Parts: sequence; structure tokens; C-alpha cells
Amino acid sequence: MSRSVHRFREYTIEPDTEPDAEAITFTVRCAVCGEGGPTAESTDTAGEWIVTHLGEKSEHLSYREIVTRPYRAVPGEWL
Repeated sequence: MSRSVHRFREYTIEPDTEPDAEAITFTVRCAVCGEGGPTAESTDTAGEWIVTHLGEKSEHLSYREIVTRPYRAVPGEWL
């Protein structure tokens, strides 16, 4: 019979701001047809895509912004 010991630890979940963290990115998707624009590190690119898509499909008036933000778990005290 084997024995094991388990220890529990607290963690804090927070946005990853370390120098090697992935970049925060933005994408916009048309809520009417589902077509999406490019993924970029600025919301300006997303806005430009909306204007282009609206020019091609003037009846498509609803859009969704998708933000990808890295998070990390920071180890805390052992319990």
C-alpha cells in the first residue's frame, strides 16, 4: 500500500503583465454574417475593418469585439 501527502496552495489570478507575456489582441466579427477582421494589437485595425466591411455590405450594422488578454496564476501561501 502506498501513501501520499497532498498540500494545498492559494493562488491569485491576475492579468499577465510580465515582459514575456503574450500581447493583448483585438478582433472584430460581424454579428450578421460571422465574417471577422484581422487580429491586431490595436483597436484601430478593428475599426478600419468595420468600415471596409460596412462598405461592402451596408446592411450589416452589428459587430462584436473579441479581446484576448493573457492571465496568469500567481502562487501564494501553502495552506
